[in-house]
Amino acid sequence: MPGSSPRRRTAGACDALERVERLAAENAVVIFSVSTCCMCHAVKRLFCGMGVNPTVYELDEDPRGADMERAFLQLLGGPSAVPVVFVGGKLVGAMDSVMASHISGTLVPLLKEAGALWL
Repeated sequence: MPGSSPRRRTAGACDALERVERLAAENAVVIFSVSTCCMCHAVKRLFCGMGVNPTVYELDEDPRGADMERAFLQLLGGPSAVPVVFVGGKLVGAMDSVMASHISGTLVPLLKEAGALWL
């Protein structure tokens, strides 16, 4: 941001990180997405196909979405890659982590533990 101090940007990033963590903790499954992203669509379909009703936050439709995307840099330790998924308030990760958990069989127990899946 031109003209803003590093301290201001750091405070904004902390606020966004706190907001992400708060939103992630409010529901059993939370997906941070971009409405035009095909990978986001695929992960939403994965959860819906399993009988899970995720809460979805479309970052491109949120006035503070860009700040939250920057917060994902801190959480993921690299370039933000939506979708970003939380289960039970805990970060699962981006699409690669979600798919790896699904394939390895660890996703269903996480969903059950979070109360998002009963079968």
